[in-house]
Amino acid sequence: MTGMTRRSALKLSLGAAIAFPSILTTTRVFGADFTLKYANNCPETHPLTIRTREAAAAIKAETNGKIDLQVFPNSQLGGDTDMLAQLRAGGIDFFTLSPLILSTLVPKAAVSGIGFAWSGYDRLWPAMDGKLGEFVRAEIRKSGLYPFEKIFDNGFRQISTSGKPIKTPEDLAGLKIRVPPSSLWTSMFKAFDAAPLSINFSEVYSSLQTRIADAQENPLVTFESAKLYEVQKFVSKTNHMWDGFWFLAGGKTWNKLPADVQKIIEKHMAAAAQKEREDVQRLNASLEKDIAAKGIIFNSVDPAAFQAKLKSKGFYKEWQAKFGADLWKLLETSSGLPE
Repeated sequence: MTGMTRRSALKLSLGAAIAFPSILTTTRVFGADFTLKYANNCPETHPLTIRTREAAAAIKAETNGKIDLQVFPNSQLGGDTDMLAQLRAGGIDFFTLSPLILSTLVPKAAVSGIGFAWSGYDRLWPAMDGKLGEFVRAEIRKSGLYPFEKIFDNGFRQISTSGKPIKTPEDLAGLKIRVPPSSLWTSMFKAFDAAPLSINFSEVYSSLQTRIADAQENPLVTFESAKLYEVQKFVSKTNHMWDGFWFLAGGKTWNKLPADVQKIIEKHMAAAAQKEREDVQRLNASLEKDIAAKGIIFNSVDPAAFQAKLKSKGFYKEWQAKFGADLWKLLETSSGLPE
């Protein structure tokens, strides 16, 4: 990525601010003057922010400055829960959010994060751009939000530990592993007989340093940016869950926008999503070497063994019942997850 170091590209931080109501003014049908707010939880130098800023500039240029999409990254307008509430109320107009966090509002959105479902991007992207994504977007629309067609990437999650590498499902037994507050994460690691601990991300480093937790799981981008290599020794390339960012519009805003304005915004955000996916994939691929140079030991695992463990513990059956037969069938067909 031009003009930035890898360190700056990976730096994550948290912030909060009070969001002011968006301004939406209309003076004529096409080319009406719109000032719209888009918020995310990524830093300025993250590929998500960079590519959406580019899209905002392209939208402004194509409409001769009549559509001003203002970008507020780095949780400037609040935490994820706060910003989701603002999006629904009309305080902000657009927001990118993880499907797994969105599942607090739209439970079936979490289907893309099912443990050990995806073998790689070769199956993931056709599914999320195809029937599985269509199903989830229909569920999101029921909540009063408008999801854009192309989901942005956050990456596959890996397990890091301080004591021993995770090579088999049995290595997870009794492991005190930090997970985000989510029933999907807790359910999966309990199926491995681990001891999942729900801890806010801001406390992950200290919890690992003080051995409240012995392990955590995140994409390599997050692992590096949070300097978790200072308090961990091993990274097991489990790719156990995938996470992304749905680009969401508030229904109150979206329904007021003229159709031609909607098309312009969607077109440029779709292009931004495609570029961001390529950025994140390249970035994650290059990080292993850099992190290994800091003393971290990497290992790979056999995903089939982990799938078998989850199946034997009833994990997949539990979530099949929660998601419903139709959505689960789409997941099986698109991901290759064994029945």
